[in-house]
Amino acid sequence: MLLATFKLCAGSSYRHVRNMKGLRHQAVLAIGQELNRRAPRGPTPAAWINQVRGRGSLLGSQLEDALYSDQELAYIQQGEEAMQRALGILSDQEGWKKESQQANGDEVLSKVIPDVGKVFRLEVVVDQPMERLYEELVEHMEAMGEWNPNVKEIKVLQKIGKDTVITHELAAEAAGNLVGPRDFVSVRCTKRRGSVCVLAGMATHYGEMPEQKGVIRAEHGPTCMVLHPLAGSPSKTKLTWLLNIDLKGWLPKTIINQVLSQTQVDFANHLRQRLESRPALEARC
Repeated sequence: MLLATFKLCAGSSYRHVRNMKGLRHQAVLAIGQELNRRAPRGPTPAAWINQVRGRGSLLGSQLEDALYSDQELAYIQQGEEAMQRALGILSDQEGWKKESQQANGDEVLSKVIPDVGKVFRLEVVVDQPMERLYEELVEHMEAMGEWNPNVKEIKVLQKIGKDTVITHELAAEAAGNLVGPRDFVSVRCTKRRGSVCVLAGMATHYGEMPEQKGVIRAEHGPTCMVLHPLAGSPSKTKLTWLLNIDLKGWLPKTIINQVLSQTQVDFANHLRQRLESRPALEARC
């Protein structure tokens, strides 16, 4: 089956069939179905990370060349690079220092990475199934300003395929206004494999969103969130959030560290409140 799919896709790379959108669409659907069929069920996060890092082929390149512009391909590649780099940081368990631990078990750790700087890692368990978190964090991303006071607005500027988006995020002032308003332009990539979901991103340039007057353009990344059902309790979700931000401007490191660490603690609390107060999509329909 996979060999036949390869032949179908290879045909889409020739000039005389490149404009046959139906053929290209069939090829993409066939590849996705075949990869999903062959994927192992329920891999551990570490195993899934290795799968993500190992994926990529000439066939995939041929399909992308036919479906996307050079700029869109660059954004897709940047998003996947952000995911691999962020997962690489998380996969190294050595050298993490505890920043804070809450009474409910929420934990923030930090680590200094060469050529990256200080990164923060939030580890929490949310008493909701993973699909609920995916719905809120991915499908309803632009509504985050409604429930997270640290975010004024998130807007999707461009969607590329099913996995990649370009976003503009306007953050609220922090630390008693010591940290003024910041905004971020980022490429975000979402991947799901088995029971694991990874949301990753990093700063990018988007010509249609120049710097805003009175707002400092800060930079994400690489950063990511990893979601998967809690072992033994599939109705609960383990969430790991790697936060890596350059706030720009002149700020003492002590204030930066305090703001970023507290941002993660606040996020977990606000997310729980949102999930508890807003019923699941299926229940509302």
